[in-house]
Amino acid sequence: MRVVIAEDSVLLRQGLVHLLADAGLEVVAAVGTADALLHAIDDHHPDVCVIDVRMPPGHVDEGVRAALVIRAQHPGVAVLILSQYVEERYASELIADNVAGFGYLLKDRIAEVEDFVDAVRRVGDGGTALDPEVVAQLIARSRRRDPLAGLTAREGTVLQLMAEGRSNAGIATSLRVSEGSVEKYVSSIFAKLDLPRDHLDHRRVLAVLRWVR
Repeated sequence: MRVVIAEDSVLLRQGLVHLLADAGLEVVAAVGTADALLHAIDDHHPDVCVIDVRMPPGHVDEGVRAALVIRAQHPGVAVLILSQYVEERYASELIADNVAGFGYLLKDRIAEVEDFVDAVRRVGDGGTALDPEVVAQLIARSRRRDPLAGLTAREGTVLQLMAEGRSNAGIATSLRVSEGSVEKYVSSIFAKLDLPRDHLDHRRVLAVLRWVR
């Protein structure tokens, strides 16, 4: 298995090189910047690349942005993010379309060298390696971003009927409840979707648009 390593810390980079080489993997390139990583992918066409999130020049998110480029332009190259923290937004983008051949591990939570090597092999073979903490944060992020998830089953039904163009009276007839009950459901929907009260004439439309999206 051919591996490219992208890690700006010289000591950690060399440590990874020796660790993977000792395990029988072929490290074809070990680089310290995101630009050098992209060039190495073009030059060597590895099976998997191990990438740190923060790399020069900004030490912010250069590595993970390079990973997005690799996933888009080199779908045959597996990506394993190795970082000290979870970059939720980019992690979500990286696995949005396909989780195969992708991993995200937290450096401080890797307890055994063998576990890391196994993760590299698994990802390189098209599998997945996600730290449980990464999964937990991505699930939490998804819930925070999707206010519709907070609606009850009945509220979801009411919103669907609203999207079909039903009035409160029409919804009440369809669900065989009172119009007053429908008004309470609608008010609850507005509140859970955090629709501003200063747009009273438009909140119904805004709620439907969120449901459609």
